[in-house]
Amino acid sequence: MMKITFLGTGAGKPSKERNVSSLLLNMVEELGYAFLFDCGEGAQLRLMHLPVKLNQINHIFITHLHGDHLFGLPGLLGSRSFENKAVPLDIYGPKGLALFIDTILKVSQTHLSYPFEVTEISSGDAFYFDRFKIETALLDHGLPSFGYRVTETKPGALDAEKLKELGVPPGPIYGRLKNGETVVLDGNTYRGSDFIKDQKTDRVITICGDTRKCDSAIKLAKDSSVLVFEATYMDIHQEKADKYYHSTSKDAASIASESGTRSLILNHTSSRYLDQGKALLEEAKEVFGNTYLASDFTEFDVTPDGAKVLSFS
Repeated sequence: MMKITFLGTGAGKPSKERNVSSLLLNMVEELGYAFLFDCGEGAQLRLMHLPVKLNQINHIFITHLHGDHLFGLPGLLGSRSFENKAVPLDIYGPKGLALFIDTILKVSQTHLSYPFEVTEISSGDAFYFDRFKIETALLDHGLPSFGYRVTETKPGALDAEKLKELGVPPGPIYGRLKNGETVVLDGNTYRGSDFIKDQKTDRVITICGDTRKCDSAIKLAKDSSVLVFEATYMDIHQEKADKYYHSTSKDAASIASESGTRSLILNHTSSRYLDQGKALLEEAKEVFGNTYLASDFTEFDVTPDGAKVLSFS
């Protein structure tokens, strides 16, 4: 099972009801690991309520460098060193992320017990891990803010004949390529996905950082199983949304509708709407019916056909 668990769904600053941005794409039951998207203040405290260990999170994706999406990262990195198994960690995010992490670790004299690598992304980048392809797109915010599209493919048969024609000898390398790994042999690079026949796209999850409605978000989310998109404002505050580079609930629903998304999950909601969640949700449903409003600890099962609610907080 692949699950999305929301660790923080508020905008700007934490409140008693909503922590700031962070969500977990949890494949621990199915694959043994999880991806973390954004890491606002207090994210690791939220993770303590879940049956997921920090060293089971092997990839972290930061959408942008505003504090409500980032300030929980130093604490989580440090705490991860106390896990028994030193599992490598890959961190992705905008330019400036590596400097932020390097500075905080040096100033605090925090020594990590596991290898980690920071990759600063650009729009249009694509990364491959196991059965997943992760693509990026630059959105429309006050500073560089990205969306991530996570595409899962069902493994097909390995094209052994093609490999033999290229001079790749049978052996363990075939197993690695079948698992989707990239292998370097005799100076040549072989990407596993290039040698798998009859691969079929399974689940597609698009997670967008803070943004106004924009064409790049529609393109990134095309035919997604699930789209997670901000709804910082209600429609009555469209002018504020435009001014501060954010979206309304109707903007999010419009993105879902125009992209052919199957399920929309609203996220990053302003604390001014704490008592108006139902109205905010109904506003979006006027445009796109299959919409949910996430709260902290809301959990969804992700299927190729969309999202199914597992639990509400």
